[in-house]
Amino acid sequence: MATLLFRLRNVPEDEADDVRDLLTRHSIAFYETSAGNWGVSLPAIWLHHDEDYPQARQLLDNYQRERSARMREQYLADKAAGRADTMLGMLTRDPFKVLSYLALIAIILYISISIFY
Repeated sequence: MATLLFRLRNVPEDEADDVRDLLTRHSIAFYETSAGNWGVSLPAIWLHHDEDYPQARQLLDNYQRERSARMREQYLADKAAGRADTMLGMLTRDPFKVLSYLALIAIILYISISIFY
């Protein structure tokens, strides 16, 4: 029976590629499901054989720890170099989008609070 190993919803493509490569390098049989035409199905990586799950889980956990440390170091390096994304940077790059989001937040807050008055 197939076993769910890794959900792919909101996962960056480079991370999904790394997971596929990791499983392929260790000769673990897997297949993928997509989100479907309307995006309502479960995009995921599944294992063909249940007995591969402990090894695959261990490999995936190690990979995610390494990736987390690598991404954290990259963020800190970007922040030190002034390349990290900030609110001011987003405002100067795309002011209409930022102001639209702020207006939407204000409208939602107004509606939420005005009920009590």
